[in-house]
Amino acid sequence: MSRKLQRTEVCADCSAPDPGWTSINRGVLICDECCSVHRSLGRHISIVKHLRHSGWPPALLQMVQTLASNGANSIWEHSLLDPAQVQSGRRKPNPQDKVHPTKSEFIRAKYQMLAFVHKLPCRDDDGVTTKDLSKQLHSSVRTGSLETCLRLLSLGAQANFFHPEKGTTPLHVAAKAGQILQAELLVVYGADPGAPDINGRTPMDYARQAGHIELAERLVECQYELTDRLAFYLCGRRPDHKNGHYIIPQMADRARPKCPTQSLDLSELAKAAKKKLQALNNRLFEELAMDVYDEVDRRENDAVWLTTQNHSTLVTERSAVPFLPVNPEYSATRNQGRQKLARFNAREFATLIIDILSDAKRRQQGKGLSSPTDTLDLGIDDDQHDYDSVASDEDTDSELTAQNNNNTQRSNRAKSMDSSDLSDGPITLQEYLEVKKALASSEAKVQQLMKVNNNLSEELRRLQKEITRMQTDNSALRGGQQAGGAAGHGVGGPGGGGGGGGEVAIGKGVV
Repeated sequence: MSRKLQRTEVCADCSAPDPGWTSINRGVLICDECCSVHRSLGRHISIVKHLRHSGWPPALLQMVQTLASNGANSIWEHSLLDPAQVQSGRRKPNPQDKVHPTKSEFIRAKYQMLAFVHKLPCRDDDGVTTKDLSKQLHSSVRTGSLETCLRLLSLGAQANFFHPEKGTTPLHVAAKAGQILQAELLVVYGADPGAPDINGRTPMDYARQAGHIELAERLVECQYELTDRLAFYLCGRRPDHKNGHYIIPQMADRARPKCPTQSLDLSELAKAAKKKLQALNNRLFEELAMDVYDEVDRRENDAVWLTTQNHSTLVTERSAVPFLPVNPEYSATRNQGRQKLARFNAREFATLIIDILSDAKRRQQGKGLSSPTDTLDLGIDDDQHDYDSVASDEDTDSELTAQNNNNTQRSNRAKSMDSSDLSDGPITLQEYLEVKKALASSEAKVQQLMKVNNNLSEELRRLQKEITRMQTDNSALRGGQQAGGAAGHGVGGPGGGGGGGGEVAIGKGVV
């Protein structure tokens, strides 16, 4: 894909002019020499791609350009911006410095050890820190600030974080807001385009309902990125995802052996290998498919590398990566199997890819097989599993991963919601939501009635107090009237008596 580079663009690691490569998950542009170190680190550290000689989805390229032009490199070199670091002699390499050890040691410290990334204040519970960062990411993806979200991801925010209160992942939020570049960044960091929200809706559903059709179609492509990439590697075509999600290339029989016996032997070996592949459980099959995806990426980058190098001045430091680098998160057995993929010749590797694509389609359609269980033979003893249970940190999501994660999350949520037996059988999600809504409405009515009851009780108590006060006042009034009547009779009686007596006395005196 053609791309115009600004003259001011330099390598993020050594400041060499006109960088031709990029690290997608780091959001930086890098030169050929620094790219050779990035590739040796592995895709779990740095996902590299050539800017001009590789195929690019437009939104992904725009995402990388936006990050690079908005200072994403300062995230990975935060502490180096401190003047004290320069005074202490700590600096980034120059273009003239040797790849080994100067540039390679700096790049490993920068991206593998994260030695210059801003460190958060130490907390007792790291889980709380990750949850807080993930909640911030959940809110930030609705905006266009890509560098903010990349900073949160660099500090440990989880791209697949399921918000317990909102019931969604960051990708749901970005899809609803139409933030296609944020969606690209989240998918690069492992977000699942097929992850359901609390109501079973995927980010693709959110994008369609919000009218972001281009974003919805891009999320479908992201969900099938693994199988699309494998098909494109063999035949240069991708499915349109409207008429089907898989293209199964056919092997051209150009290398037919002259000896019939040899042809029969190869045919039998191919059938045996296919049976072993089909016998793998979903987890092992997914891991194998992702490892083959990594090998496809390695081979494609090798081809671009050889095409773009100036062979007249080619030095040993600019070497290709002969096999997949070790990923410390995987077991030694799986890493051995990954490296053995480099030994497959073009025909053997193509046959393996076709078998993977065919079996991926079969598994997606839910078709079963009646074949003995075994492991795929990549040159390791049969009693060892080439692909074990260690979780993969692959940046892209295959249809298989999305489908199984989707089913697992749906199953887990269904189990938790079906725990209360409200009918003869397990309730559906719609029934659960209706019951939950009815309970919430009933609870609100009960609370309202209790509030009214409290008000009535308070009014009743006030009236009782008023009645008691009125009764007291009435009693006091009655007592006052009786006391007044008694006092009037006592004055007249003695007075009259006295008068009578006087009269008698006067009478007597008169007499």
